[in-house]
Amino acid sequence: MTTTFEQVRDIASDIFGIRADKITPLSSPQTIDNWDSLQHLNLVLALEEKFNLQLSPEEIEEIKSIGAGAKLIESKLQATPS
Repeated sequence: MTTTFEQVRDIASDIFGIRADKITPLSSPQTIDNWDSLQHLNLVLALEEKFNLQLSPEEIEEIKSIGAGAKLIESKLQATPS
């Protein structure tokens, strides 16, 4: 079973056009050249679709790295009743 981080990393790999093994929890707009505001929105939309959840504007703003995004998704999934 893949972890939430691995799933977020794979989505980011597709969005940003870089190999998944180059993405770490600390990967951020400062370390990924293609991570601009438009790609950030594409990442958010892909995460919402993949995990079937809705992120608030405040939560979207919290995604400052791949690790932060994975933690946010993890906490949202745990808070959602099965």
